[in-house]
Amino acid sequence: MSFTSDAKKELMNIEQKPCCEIASLSAMLAINGYLSLSSEGMSLVFQTTSLPLARKVIKTVKSLYKVHVDVIYKKGVKLQKKNQYVVTIRENVMTIMHELNLMDEETGFAHDIDETLVMKDCDKRAYLRGAFLASGSVNAPVSSSYHLEVSVPTEGFAEALRDLFNEYDLKAKTLKKKRHYLVYVKDSEKISDFLRIVGATNALFTFEDERIKRDFVNSITRVMNMEIANQNKTFEAAKKQLNQITLLERIMDEDDMSDSVKEAIFLRKTYPEASLSELSELSKKHYNKQISKSGLNHRFRAITKLVGKVMEDYRE
Repeated sequence: MSFTSDAKKELMNIEQKPCCEIASLSAMLAINGYLSLSSEGMSLVFQTTSLPLARKVIKTVKSLYKVHVDVIYKKGVKLQKKNQYVVTIRENVMTIMHELNLMDEETGFAHDIDETLVMKDCDKRAYLRGAFLASGSVNAPVSSSYHLEVSVPTEGFAEALRDLFNEYDLKAKTLKKKRHYLVYVKDSEKISDFLRIVGATNALFTFEDERIKRDFVNSITRVMNMEIANQNKTFEAAKKQLNQITLLERIMDEDDMSDSVKEAIFLRKTYPEASLSELSELSKKHYNKQISKSGLNHRFRAITKLVGKVMEDYRE
């Protein structure tokens, strides 16, 4: 099973108060539901590719409204087309629509969030839970990117759902994608917050565990990359210093060099790959003093100036 499936399975098993069941059911129907008119009258229809979700909707409707519910299985016929489960409510449709605040004067069916459904904190969390169950997905924490999204049918619905997300400071955004709109979260900490808010505790622990492991590995990688980069800089600097020393030894007698320059030359030639800090420590081994890092740096700059001066005099 995928991480999304595991999270949804956990959410479906959460026991909810009646008010929360109404909020959650309203979200699921607002996203994946519609009104159907036929010779038999008006019916409320819910479609999903998830059998567990279809069962969840059926159980909730029967529990809240004590009505008969039909379910039809439609096999996908096109390439990569998933099977569909169609849940149909034919009894007390108007009563159910009004209680779930799904009535719209213009279109008949409201793909939107009615404020009266999400007045309490528990109802807001239940609505977000239902929305995620209906059309949500979240990347597995082992993936290279963090992403949680909920797909909704209209722009207005997307904006309202985004605002509900952001009541919990989830930094959600919206995006149009083909004929649907996405409400999405990219920040890993905010995805963790969402899982906590909707009650997916086990999924949250799994997500956090993998995220911490991943962040730790990334931190180690960054440190190693920095060390490699610093080491490369040290090698390049040492190589330039050795080149300058070679030139100086060709064009200048050792007797004409100062003791400080000769000390720097000896240390660099003896330890060609050492950093200035390491040369500073090693200087105690060869001399009865420690030459500071800045002192060594000054001496190598002096060697460069000497080479330049001698070369200039030579050209003249």
